[in-house]
Amino acid sequence: MPQTAFPAKAALTSKCPRCGKGKLFDGFLTLAPRCESCGLDYSFADAGDGPAVFVTLLAGFVVLGLALWVELTYEPPFWLHLVIFFPLTIIVCLGMLRPLKSFMVAAQYHHKAEEGRLKD
Repeated sequence: MPQTAFPAKAALTSKCPRCGKGKLFDGFLTLAPRCESCGLDYSFADAGDGPAVFVTLLAGFVVLGLALWVELTYEPPFWLHLVIFFPLTIIVCLGMLRPLKSFMVAAQYHHKAEEGRLKD
């Protein structure tokens, strides 16, 4: 089977990084055991905490930047910040988590990443 040209395509579609057809996830963030289309075993994939770290950094930059701008421009009461930015934080984080996890799995496949081994 041909290897995908770039992991971003698999990340945006949450599809198999090899064939681009089978679904990558069984649940919201639970990887399927293998691709239903080409049979690629997803046991090689270990995204770890990478997606959560990137989501934290990116969402924090966007949401806190927007909150700071709103505060300096309009000076709303604190409760309005909670009403606007708490749900926005949840939406942004959940919206970015799955595509970033898909990207990390596809990048691992694309670059043939595996656990390091010591030579004897």
